[in-house]
Amino acid sequence: MYLGKMEILENEPLAPYAYTQAGGPADFLAQPETIEELRSLLNWAQERELPIFAFGRLSNIVVRNGGLKGLVILLSNLKTIEQIDATTIRAQAGCDLIWAANQALAWHLSGLEWGAGIPGSVGGAVFMNAGAYGGQADMVVQQVSALMPDGQLVTFTKDQLAFGYRQSVFQDNGGVIVSADFALKPADPALIQAQMDENNYRRASKQPLNYPSNGSVFKRPVGHFAGKLIMDAGLQGSRRGGVEVSKKHAGFMVNVDRGNGNDYEDLIHHVQATIKAQDGLDLETEVRIMGER
Repeated sequence: MYLGKMEILENEPLAPYAYTQAGGPADFLAQPETIEELRSLLNWAQERELPIFAFGRLSNIVVRNGGLKGLVILLSNLKTIEQIDATTIRAQAGCDLIWAANQALAWHLSGLEWGAGIPGSVGGAVFMNAGAYGGQADMVVQQVSALMPDGQLVTFTKDQLAFGYRQSVFQDNGGVIVSADFALKPADPALIQAQMDENNYRRASKQPLNYPSNGSVFKRPVGHFAGKLIMDAGLQGSRRGGVEVSKKHAGFMVNVDRGNGNDYEDLIHHVQATIKAQDGLDLETEVRIMGER
């Protein structure tokens, strides 16, 4: 079906869109190309009392086999990025974080080097307050624009974003992130490039990038590292269906043989139960598990 010129797909499998290459179908799926199309989608869903799920690259999501009941909005076509003053860039929510980091480099601006290898979107990075290698979204995000459930485009200043460890206000307020402004610093591009190269080398040498995955599955427990706990428990190589605890990095779960969303969830629960029994610790997921079994 179509909403204006925008196609809305029905019963659309999510696996081809997801970094895990796993996930059940969405009742409805659309990919708006403008903010007005996004607003019209929100209105369309609300008129039908449909739940709304907005994603960038589906890189931190586990969708169960039963899929998502409602409207899934993929923001990957909202991907423009611009330099709005000497030290500030504005990127739309669907812009790849890797691309944003490279554009910052092209403009001789430092502050996004940590995102040079993160396979996610700007919107997802803000939503989850993503970070790596000593950098994090809340260190550089200046303000964020979002479409709220009532259709209003609202700008949130930094002190309104309620950033925490893998947390932001958008996990509770129903807003769909449209764009983010990053406050960066002028720097020698050679030094920026060197830091990005170092981060990407560390990532490639330690992480199982040859298999589909969601990156780090668990948040860091206070005083511990999730990957080390999992490794010390002898869980590397453990499998449920086609999903395996990576033998290269214990904090990752990789899709090695046509695994599905339920396989991911089952393996997550197995790891959590084992660590709870052996170490008395509750591992909290960094990835979000969603949908129907």
